[in-house]
Amino acid sequence: MKLWEKGITVDEAIEKFTVGKDRELDVYLAPFDILGSMAHVTMLESVGLIEKAELPVLLDALKKLYKKAVDGEFKIEQDVEDVHSQVEFLLTRDLGDLGKKIHSGRSRNDQVLLDLKLFIRESIREVVAETGQLIDTLLSKSEQHKDVLMPGYTHLQVAMPSSFGLWFGAYAESLTDDLELLSSAFKIANQNPLGSAAGYGSSFPLNRQMTTDLLGFNNMNYNVVYAQMGRGKVEKIVSFALANIAATLSKLAYDVCLFNSQNFSFVSLPPEFTTGSSIMPHKKNPDVFELIRGKCNKIQGIPQQIALTINNLPSGYFRDLQVVKEIFLPMFGELDDCLSIANLALGKLKVNENILDDARYDYLFSVEEVNKLVLQGIPFREAYKQVAADIEAGSFRPDKSVNHTHEGSIGNLCIGKIAEKKEGIVRNYHFEKMDDAIRNLLA
Repeated sequence: MKLWEKGITVDEAIEKFTVGKDRELDVYLAPFDILGSMAHVTMLESVGLIEKAELPVLLDALKKLYKKAVDGEFKIEQDVEDVHSQVEFLLTRDLGDLGKKIHSGRSRNDQVLLDLKLFIRESIREVVAETGQLIDTLLSKSEQHKDVLMPGYTHLQVAMPSSFGLWFGAYAESLTDDLELLSSAFKIANQNPLGSAAGYGSSFPLNRQMTTDLLGFNNMNYNVVYAQMGRGKVEKIVSFALANIAATLSKLAYDVCLFNSQNFSFVSLPPEFTTGSSIMPHKKNPDVFELIRGKCNKIQGIPQQIALTINNLPSGYFRDLQVVKEIFLPMFGELDDCLSIANLALGKLKVNENILDDARYDYLFSVEEVNKLVLQGIPFREAYKQVAADIEAGSFRPDKSVNHTHEGSIGNLCIGKIAEKKEGIVRNYHFEKMDDAIRNLLA
């Protein structure tokens, strides 16, 4: 059975091709589809499209389905097209004609829009939590190793003194900015499309503000045509923000792989966090960070895939958008896995505290020597030439102490300021508003 069936049997190959992965992927959306139906029927009762006595019966049945969905027991049957159809068929099976009333004033178009928005909100919350934990770990490692110097590089050439405090803290602040960008994507997603129906509204006297409030949205997509046009656009915006987190993780993973190699030996992983070789008994490979790098690079390609799918579509709904769902929905789980395993592995990462004992890093301190001469009154360009001449003559002998005090430098990492910045950004998501709304809806 299909909601749109008119007595004509669809060719089996055509049906298989057009359904695609909807049954598999719509399981992601099942809890959110049910929540949306609860808000929708509550609104329908308020405008007289459902009897007062019918509402508690529908809500009770929907709450039972929601529990099944949350517990992983909700299934989309083989002859059912999608999650929207499955929910309606289950209600009709249990409640008879009453179950058929829930579709009044809706289309599957605005249902899937709503499901995606609710899914995105909850999934972003999980990414924010995982990212926040990783930031905390990085800041803790930054504090722990703030006095351990390491080489800084430009052009992959030894450049100036850095520290593990700076290195860990840099990625913490980078992820903090990534959360700021994600918060903008969250705000764009956190707008209610329900009531836009197939993209042109409904002749029923719907109360869209009521469903907006019931589901804890910040506001609604007011224009019903734009609500439908937002399908694909929202996924592209959100995927771009997630890809920025993935880019930071990928760069971090590359650093760890590089620094873990014998030619650097800056860091090491415990043996239980590495893998071996089938023929080389000495190998301890950082596969975990290589896979984080590979998976995060894959994630960074998703915004482009979505853009290429939607960028030549006119206004209105098209089935091309089904392909976007297949690309987009698994993205959150993949990124969450990378964030979680990176947090675990970085927590166990060991730092070599004696890197700069090696004479190959002596020239790191050339700028420090130039600056000392400048403080003695020698013009900078003259001091630069003097130190350069000592290096060429082989007479350069560095003082390996570093005294940096300005904000964000080796001696003043501003760890607390980065932590404050992160906490402020996380608070501004206002997840509590959607939590309160969903809690009240399920009460």
